[in-house]
Amino acid sequence: MSRFDNIHLGLTQQEALRILEQPLEALESASDYYMAASHLINFPGDTTEKALLQLLAVDSVEQPIRLAQRKAVEVLGRLNAQQAISAIGCCLKSDDPYLVENSAWALQELGCMDPLLHQVMIDCLADPAQNRRVLIQSLAGLKVRSALAAIQSLQNDSNPGVRGAALCAIALLSDQHDQLLALEDHLTLPNQMDRQSAIQDVINAGATYLLASVLQAPVSPVFRMRALKALWPEGAMECEGMVLTDALDALMRDDPSALVLVHRYDIEPESAFLIQEFFGTDFSRCYLALQTLRQRSTEALWPMLRRGWLEDAHNDYGAHYFFIRLFGSHKRWPMEAMAMISEWLVEAVDNQRPQFVKSKAAALLALASLNPLLCKRHLSRWQDVDRTPWWECRYAAAMAQELIDSGEVHEVINDKETHPYVQARLQLLRRISG
Repeated sequence: MSRFDNIHLGLTQQEALRILEQPLEALESASDYYMAASHLINFPGDTTEKALLQLLAVDSVEQPIRLAQRKAVEVLGRLNAQQAISAIGCCLKSDDPYLVENSAWALQELGCMDPLLHQVMIDCLADPAQNRRVLIQSLAGLKVRSALAAIQSLQNDSNPGVRGAALCAIALLSDQHDQLLALEDHLTLPNQMDRQSAIQDVINAGATYLLASVLQAPVSPVFRMRALKALWPEGAMECEGMVLTDALDALMRDDPSALVLVHRYDIEPESAFLIQEFFGTDFSRCYLALQTLRQRSTEALWPMLRRGWLEDAHNDYGAHYFFIRLFGSHKRWPMEAMAMISEWLVEAVDNQRPQFVKSKAAALLALASLNPLLCKRHLSRWQDVDRTPWWECRYAAAMAQELIDSGEVHEVINDKETHPYVQARLQLLRRISG
C-alpha cells in the first residue's frame, strides 16, 4: 500500500460501496465515484472486487463514471484480483485511451497469460492515440515475445518515452542489450518527464552499468534514489566502481554541481527570478537557480527568502526542498535569519506530511552545518528507529554526527537499526570515530 492510499480518513468500506450504488444525479460531487473507487484499495476482498467489477460493467460516456472506471481498473490490479482479468481485458477495446492504458498496466500486475489479450495489446501499439509506452512496458513485463516485432518498429519513434520503453523491451525480450546505451542520452533530454522515463527504462532493463549516469541526471533525488535501490546489488558495498556510502552521501547532499544540468544562463538573472524558479516543476532549472544563488550575498537574499518562505514555500513541497538546500548552502546568515532558519529546519525534519519526506534529510544536514549544537540536541531521536521511521532521515543523522564530530556513537539506539544502508553508514561512522 502507498502512504497516499488512505487519504479519506473516516470513510468506511460500506460508505464507499453505497456511493458506487448511487445514480450519478444523486452524488454530492462529480468526483464521488472516483473517490469511492480509489478508497476501496484499503479494503481487499471479494466484496470490493465485485463492486469494482460492477462499476466496469456500466456502459456510459459520462466523465465521472469514466474517471472512476480508470481508477477501478488500477485498484483491481493492485489488489491482485485474478477474477477481474476478463473484464479488464474488455476495457482494452475502449475508446478511452486512459482506460486502455490502465488496463494494460493492470493486466501486467495480474500476470495475465491470455494470448488473445496479449494480441489486443499488440494491436493497440499501431494506434498513436494510445499510450504506447505503457503498452510496451506491460508486454515486456509479461514476457510476450510475440510482441517483439511490433515493439522493434517503435525503437526509433519520435517520442522519447516510447523510444526508451521500446529499447528496454527489446533488451528484455531478445536478450540483446547493445542498444541500451542510447538511454544515457535520454537522461539529459530537455523535458523532465522524458528524463524520469529514461531512469525507469534503465531500472526496467536492469542496466546497472548506467547507474553512475542516472545519479547525475537533473531530476528529483527521489527518482535517482529509486534507481540506486533497484540496481545496486543486494549486500554489495561496491558496484560499477562506486562505493555504496559515497553514492548515498552524494544523494543526500544533492549538490547541483555534481549533476549534468540541462539548462544554462546566457546572462545571470536577478535573485528574485532565481528564487521563483524553485516553484517550477523542472528540477534542472531549480538546480541551476540553486547553484547560482549559492554565490549571492545572504544579506541581500534573506528578505526575499523570508517573504517567499512565509507566503508560499513552507507549504509547497518542491520549493520547500530547494529553499532548505539553499539555507544549507551558506555558512553565514544574518543573526535574525539564523534563528528563524534553524527553527524552520527542525520543523522540516519533524514534518509528518508525506509530500515533504525528501526535505527531511536535507533539513537535518543543513541544520548540522548551520547550527551543530541545536542539531546535536535532537540527533539521538533522529537516529532512533522507533521515533524516526524514515531511513533517509536516520542515514542523514549518521552523516550529521560525523559532520558535528561528536566523537561518540549512540550504540543503544543504533543497535536497533535494520536498514542496510543506514547500517553501512553507521559502520563507516564507527571506523571514523573509533
